[in-house]
Amino acid sequence: MPLHAAVRPGIDVLLGSRLDLVQGRRVGLVTNHAGVDHQCRSTVDLLWTHPGVRLTALFGPEHGLRGNAQAGVTVSDSVDERTGLPVYSLYGSTKKPSSDSISSLDALILDLPDVGCRYWTILYTMSYVLEAAAEAQIPVIVLDRPNPITGLHPEGNLVEEGFFSFVGGHRIPNRTAMTIGEAALLFNDAFGIGAELHVVPAQGWRRQMWWDETGLPWVPPSPNMPTPQTALLYPGTCLFEGTNLSEGRGTTTPFELVGAPWIDPYRLADALNERELPGVRFRPAFFTPTFSKHRDAMCAGVHVHVMERDRVQPVRVGLHLLDAVRRLAPSDFAWLSPAGPGGRYFIDLLAGTDRLRRDIDQGRDPDEIWNEWNAALKDFLPVRERYLLYPEDSETRSPARPPSSHELGGEPT
Repeated sequence: MPLHAAVRPGIDVLLGSRLDLVQGRRVGLVTNHAGVDHQCRSTVDLLWTHPGVRLTALFGPEHGLRGNAQAGVTVSDSVDERTGLPVYSLYGSTKKPSSDSISSLDALILDLPDVGCRYWTILYTMSYVLEAAAEAQIPVIVLDRPNPITGLHPEGNLVEEGFFSFVGGHRIPNRTAMTIGEAALLFNDAFGIGAELHVVPAQGWRRQMWWDETGLPWVPPSPNMPTPQTALLYPGTCLFEGTNLSEGRGTTTPFELVGAPWIDPYRLADALNERELPGVRFRPAFFTPTFSKHRDAMCAGVHVHVMERDRVQPVRVGLHLLDAVRRLAPSDFAWLSPAGPGGRYFIDLLAGTDRLRRDIDQGRDPDEIWNEWNAALKDFLPVRERYLLYPEDSETRSPARPPSSHELGGEPT
């Protein structure tokens, strides 16, 4: 299937027709193991062996350049065994490229997978890369990739002042409905970073396309993102990272399983299925995490099954799950405590507000919360619209239409 993919990611387009953006320049590459072309060939290898590219440095985000580190584990600088190039960690002592690491570069290329969700730390790695490049006055070339859960249906709230973090660094919703290239344009322009930015779009992608419709190989972009279905539920079920329940880490279906040793799975599944949330069903489930919360302990809870993916509202699913668990086991359910004096509850950073925690504790209707959150999007949606690169209907862009400068390089945005 990859050999006949309907979509070509930005790396294919760069090497096929936009080498002018890097020709003769000393470039650094920000990527990870999921940065591959339509034939599953590594972007690192493609650029390293290409005669028209002078690749001189590598930069790795959370999970590392080769994707071998677990979530939250800091990564040190290293030397890449395959190429011999220095690898600067952007998830270690610093999350922003240092001036020394980019001082000898003429440009930075960024080829990172996004899953269409605000909590995804790669978005803020990209933001820091843009900031460092703006300070060093070197261009950034973002190689775009499809959003695996479509580019439709933004959902959720916006981060409030005082709650910005590396799981919510900008005022964007839980489900962004943008590609990483579109997010780069938004961050750089609307949020005032001001780098010289060129986005190389994915060829052939349309906003309504799911990952399996692209024909591209799925490379799990992190150790706990095994499938595109996981990515669809992630904007909602990731909220359980801020609780004392397991979100399924340490199982083969993280973010699809939610539970704890003290949950009655049958009562929980029945309570949730009675709510008739669109596109999903909840199955009673038992599981034993091999790491993370409740390691080696038998947990009970629910497995969230996607029945009709076009109808799923993942953030709404997450809110109802929180409410149902809180009502079922109020004496056992708890929010993870702040790490230290003056620290924030992690749920507040994920939610971008402390109101969700208080609303759930007070038994507020989760649909009231969800409707309130989505109403807050009315000011964001027109801003988002300015940076969208791909059509929403079944028509592809005509090749006769000249691309704008922010789509294919040219003048910076």
